[in-house]
Amino acid sequence: MEYTNAFIKDITERQRDFFRSGVTLETDWRIVQLKRLKVQMSLYEKEITEALAEDLGRSEAEAFFCDIGTVILEINEMIEGLKRWAKPDLLFSGLTCFPSLFTKVYHKPYGVSLIISPFNFPFTLTFGVLAASIAGGNTAVIKTSSKTPHCTDVMMKMISEIYPEEYITVIGGGHDVADMCLDQRFDKIFYTGSPAVAKHVMAKAAENLTPVALELGGETGNWCIVRKDADLADAARKIAFFKLCNSGQICININQVAVAEEIAEEFLEELKAAFVKQIGEDALLNPEYPRLISGGAYMKCADEADEYRDRIIFGGNGDLVSLRYQPTIIYPVEKDEPIVQHELFSPLLPVVPFPDDQVDDILETIADREHGLALYLFTKDIKWANKVMETQQFGGGCINEVCLHMMVKGAPFNGTGHSGMGSYHGKWGFLEFTHPCTVLRGYTKFNLPLREHPYTGRENAYKMKMLRLFER
Repeated sequence: MEYTNAFIKDITERQRDFFRSGVTLETDWRIVQLKRLKVQMSLYEKEITEALAEDLGRSEAEAFFCDIGTVILEINEMIEGLKRWAKPDLLFSGLTCFPSLFTKVYHKPYGVSLIISPFNFPFTLTFGVLAASIAGGNTAVIKTSSKTPHCTDVMMKMISEIYPEEYITVIGGGHDVADMCLDQRFDKIFYTGSPAVAKHVMAKAAENLTPVALELGGETGNWCIVRKDADLADAARKIAFFKLCNSGQICININQVAVAEEIAEEFLEELKAAFVKQIGEDALLNPEYPRLISGGAYMKCADEADEYRDRIIFGGNGDLVSLRYQPTIIYPVEKDEPIVQHELFSPLLPVVPFPDDQVDDILETIADREHGLALYLFTKDIKWANKVMETQQFGGGCINEVCLHMMVKGAPFNGTGHSGMGSYHGKWGFLEFTHPCTVLRGYTKFNLPLREHPYTGRENAYKMKMLRLFER
């Protein structure tokens, strides 16, 4: 379909009219819409799996784990908690507001939302956000990635079958269409993607002072630190799994591993063995191994690998026809080299050795760079690990684990700085797509004249005394 500014404007205006009708305000109605989306995820499981295979080379198991089951779990949490979350908060007004005793804080939907989703997890990062928008009582225009056309086609079918387009609409197309959307006045924008594009999204949103939530990969990638006291086999197993998942094209994936030099060689042998055990001697021969999203992404990965060809100790080969590149370990890499100065979004894994007693230098390097979306620590020193997690700036992370923090029920998923702003998942998504509105109820009787002129004179001297008593 060829999109025009007029078409996008018409959709936005019709959604605004639909929102103003008040239909979306009832929580029971929102729950029904969430249930419809959940049913579609099950009914379309086969089509979703096939689309993910076409666009990303995903296996059935990875498709379900990362894009189908995850969305179902997210919707379940929304359905279960929505009525509690949507209730107004009741607050004691305080003596200064007497005779008002109670104040309510309503969680109001923004209105018409724009969701711009990426290619790497087309359904999770579209419908997971959509579930939050629906729970909040908004309408939604969804702009999907042009890099996953088969997934977009399935999403269009799924949504058009259960929702009128004046409520939820899926739009395809490229960056030009995204700009058409950003030219319209939305009430809330949720963008998932790169920091560079996020700056453009924020600039466009600023023209209408539209609130924005951003989920980004981070400018310089996510670090993983393996201390000398870590369980090396366990760390290697988990790191290998994560780097294989979606061929490294994950915003919270490990960009580089800092390994204590005292155990570096042993760790690297464990890591190689873990890759072989999970994907085989040659990942290119395993049909379960995903591919890179495009020829451009493949060449970027291959060219960067070639720059470090003399330090590749595992992998290092690819197939341009299938767009698959082997999981590739590059060692040793200094902490200030170019490959660890930007997000990779590929199966390349640079390994940075450091003296274990100088781990603070690594932490200082991480702190000096743009905030990552994730941080992973492998160590038996939990006291140290907890201190690092409390003091470093990043979106979220794990100690002796990878990625599972984003799957915890009731926990937010978010970034900070160049890795994003705002948050979602469960109640946090509901809060992201609503704004708090404070409403105090006043009374016509027993109103004290403390705030009213005059303030001077013998008969008014009590006002200052009372104010000092109440406001302390």
